[in-house]
Amino acid sequence: MSRSRKPVNPAAQKALDQLKEETAAEIGLKDYKNTYKGALTSADNGRVGGQMVRKMIQAQEESFR
Repeated sequence: MSRSRKPVNPAAQKALDQLKEETAAEIGLKDYKNTYKGALTSADNGRVGGQMVRKMIQAQEESFR
């Protein structure tokens, strides 16, 4: 059985894409959306994802307070 790549919530996907752009810009990767990801190092791509997770965890922790 194949897995669908269709987002469950399109609004959530747009928010994640925006978070990804903001995070990439913060760590110095300009125009991340239009950059061919194969040209970036795995460290750069991983850094973006890691920072996104940190931001999401921080936001969730702040919502508990």
